[in-house]
Amino acid sequence: MATATNVRQIVLDTETTGLSAEGGDRIIEIGCVELVGRKLTGQNKHFYLNPGRDSHEDALRVHGISNEFLRDKPKFEAVVDELMAYLAGAEIIIHNAAFDVGFLNKELELVGRPPFKQGVGSVTDTLVMAKEMFPGKRNSLDALCDRLGVDNASRTLHGALLDAELLADVYINLTRGQDALLIDDAAPEEGQSEVVLVDLRAFTLPVILAGEQELEAHAAVLKQLDKPSGGKTIWTRLGQTTEISVP
Repeated sequence: MATATNVRQIVLDTETTGLSAEGGDRIIEIGCVELVGRKLTGQNKHFYLNPGRDSHEDALRVHGISNEFLRDKPKFEAVVDELMAYLAGAEIIIHNAAFDVGFLNKELELVGRPPFKQGVGSVTDTLVMAKEMFPGKRNSLDALCDRLGVDNASRTLHGALLDAELLADVYINLTRGQDALLIDDAAPEEGQSEVVLVDLRAFTLPVILAGEQELEAHAAVLKQLDKPSGGKTIWTRLGQTTEISVP
């Protein structure tokens, strides 16, 4: 069984020649960032692909990847085995998953492979998550970076690997509440003190009531505080000092 410390997640993004996979547009870049136990591993994947067609002008303005740059890059069929082996069994995290999965399904279909979701563990759409958490707000990747304090200053153009790296930070921030109290097993860096976060949900905390002496001392302090006001403090008017009793 996968646990919080070993679950494998891949944050994935693509760039394409346009907006319509069914209309003939193709993937030109795939970026993947691996998380294990919600921590970056550095075991990432990045492919530029020759789509066999030129990008639309609008798409070029978004990603800035020239047609000439892609001429000598591999076709999708040349990297599909490596890509799907890397993704196998993992939870795939995508922003606006319908778009990327639609393009991946078309590429897989063209090389005679099963649909994307059959080759992975599951697909999580962070756009759906963000809309549930921030209804009525802008939930683009840039908007979420601003809202969650993720530094996206280097994102002047869209790029699959850069966007996947940013989305990994966004995802961790979106879901931080799930693990905020869990024990962190990572060893502290040299010069840093070790901080252990404990899951308090595992404990039933006792309720300790004040004893007779503590209640009497408390009442005495209230009386001292009440003297300068001539008996006009709010707890005196409400009769709280006379209602203190030992259970």
